[in-house]
Amino acid sequence: MHRSVSALRLLRGAPVAAQVRASCRVSSFSTMPRAGVQPSMVHMTIASVTAVGAFAGYYALKGDMQVVDADTKSVAGVKGTASERTFIAVKPDGVQRGLVGKVISRFEERGYKLVGLKAIVPSKQLAEQHYADLSARPFFKGLVEYMTNGKAPVVCMVWEGKDVVRQGRAMIGATNPLESAPGTIRGQYCVSVGRNIIHGSDSFESAEKEINLWFGKAGELIDWEPATWGWIMADN
Repeated sequence: MHRSVSALRLLRGAPVAAQVRASCRVSSFSTMPRAGVQPSMVHMTIASVTAVGAFAGYYALKGDMQVVDADTKSVAGVKGTASERTFIAVKPDGVQRGLVGKVISRFEERGYKLVGLKAIVPSKQLAEQHYADLSARPFFKGLVEYMTNGKAPVVCMVWEGKDVVRQGRAMIGATNPLESAPGTIRGQYCVSVGRNIIHGSDSFESAEKEINLWFGKAGELIDWEPATWGWIMADN
């Protein structure tokens, strides 16, 4: 029996050392088919950690140190609330350049919660479905090849929190990095529209579609609450 294990569900009972900087790498492989994805697609789950906050974020633990292991809300949460979710992906060029940890740190430091994480070398079918709205564009074939050639995986994430879809796009910056504001992810780390390192859902509806596409298997999203959640998301 094959199993694909999300990085947020690994290391049962592992303590989180609040003052320790750490780096861990976890991988798993699955040949189980899921809707819209070819069975031959390789799934790798990795966690690349560069800061204390990121280290703590990968362990979805309850107070008794047991793993939270069920999806208890819709994949995209509820629009306009603290449960809203967005799909963020570091593309192969961002992975090759070692920017995964920096992207994670941006979202964690802003106060958003990581509820899904894995790395995938996507199938051609998956990439074409994700970029279906660009299928008529002349660069579509090259884009699909770049996303699926296996020279680096796509690191997929789901982040949760208030207005995370709109704010996630603002943090990423304009599609063309040369038009991105200084301080945005693209404005800081890239210059070419063909290698703009990251993708983020552009609407709540897109987030729902993309999360279902990339995290369509039960148990891949973890519903958990950080101890700091009330200090970040409260309105008063």
